[in-house]
Amino acid sequence: MHVHEKFFIGGEWVSPAGTGTLEVRSPATDEVVGSVPDATSADMDRAVAAAREAFDHGPWPTMTPAERADVMTAVSAELQARTEDLTKLISLEMGAPYIFSMFGHVISATAVLDYYAGLAREYAFEEYRPGMLGNSIVRKEPVGVVAGIIPWNVPLFITMLKLGPALAAGATMVVKPAPETPLDAYVLAEVLESCGLPPGVVNIVPAGREVGEHLVRHDGIDKIAFTGSTAAGRKIGAIAGEQLKRVTLELGGKSAAIILDDAVLDEVVPQLLPAALMNNGQACVAQTRILASRGRYDEVAEALAEAVRAFKVGDPLDPATECGPLVAERQRERVEGYIEAGKQAGARIAVGGGRPAGLDRGWYVDPTLFVDVDNSMVIAQEEIFGPVLSLIPYGDEDEAVRIANDSDYGLSGSVWTGDVDHGVDIARKVRTGTYQVNLLDMEFGAPFGGFKSSGVGRELGPEGLEAYLEHKSIYVPLDHQPTLR
Repeated sequence: MHVHEKFFIGGEWVSPAGTGTLEVRSPATDEVVGSVPDATSADMDRAVAAAREAFDHGPWPTMTPAERADVMTAVSAELQARTEDLTKLISLEMGAPYIFSMFGHVISATAVLDYYAGLAREYAFEEYRPGMLGNSIVRKEPVGVVAGIIPWNVPLFITMLKLGPALAAGATMVVKPAPETPLDAYVLAEVLESCGLPPGVVNIVPAGREVGEHLVRHDGIDKIAFTGSTAAGRKIGAIAGEQLKRVTLELGGKSAAIILDDAVLDEVVPQLLPAALMNNGQACVAQTRILASRGRYDEVAEALAEAVRAFKVGDPLDPATECGPLVAERQRERVEGYIEAGKQAGARIAVGGGRPAGLDRGWYVDPTLFVDVDNSMVIAQEEIFGPVLSLIPYGDEDEAVRIANDSDYGLSGSVWTGDVDHGVDIARKVRTGTYQVNLLDMEFGAPFGGFKSSGVGRELGPEGLEAYLEHKSIYVPLDHQPTLR
């Protein structure tokens, strides 16, 4: 059992103000595997005050970028040393398959931290600009105190998408892990404590939705960084607009993978399917709409069905498992509701649609492939967040692009073709924040985020750092050449 009784606030382990607890259940067994205190508004007030003190009076914002980068590098190294433990813990608390937990959750998280440590060392936080009447220093200063609100699906990695650039910028943060997956955040807190991070720079306080809203509305918060559902993102965006707070919202997706007629299916399917079903289908970038031409539709359907049928479902701690359980019973009920809606709309299940045989405990759903799907169906328009794929036919490439763009979302997508240059031309026509040609990858030096209902702002790359910086212009006389820092 992983039992924690305190919060990490102000560089110390402090007792909660209330008596509530959050139970953590294994999605594979529905057994309680841990517990943490459930924060009250008073606990969140204390965390914000600690972050505020660390920003307004602590050393972190005034340290050199290289000094901050040294601490970040030490944190990354310690997390890497604990990769095995973190991998098992994340698989235990949210059900991700072991291999994906290791690479998609833990190693990717440390890679993001390493990227921002490197960027901090070379980034121009001040630059000189000559002018007509005077010269200026354009200075980029940390945004202040950040509320980092983390979802349950990729908790450590998404924490680093926010914490990495915030630390590099010199900001401080209150991290609110999701109630379902707070355990890995306690390991992070232990690592931060051991690596010499000044008190209050990062505070970790698990809580539910109401206390999370209290954090968002808190007058001590300067910026909100949120990843989660589009519905919650809209509410947070409305609060941020009312209070004129800076905000980054990384929300849902319903990405389309276009298979062109010159694509070699034997090469496409082994790459596409793991990305379409990654993290048990609980990924905003999952390629859940697969588009095939009518001339190759049956061929593509057969190849996908065979691959989905072979996808290994089982214990997330087994390295051979490719698809584990959904995070909770409510999530399975949601996914099964969408499967029923697909059938009622006239789509046909080629593979799956039920629960795996022999897995009587836990929140498992068979990897499912729908064929004969029209893009207007609910299963093609709404984010299911489970291992459910829709195969949609198209006539010509222009229609494929129209179908890909016929979505409230615009987060990711891919095209599969024998001609990469032609694939890039397709990519230029699809309205998404990220797009991939003949691969499914995430480059940490490039911005990540969405068009339309997939969010506001960008994470990763220099753009991700700039989301935690404010621009200041300092004007000086024409005859003065300023010294930059």
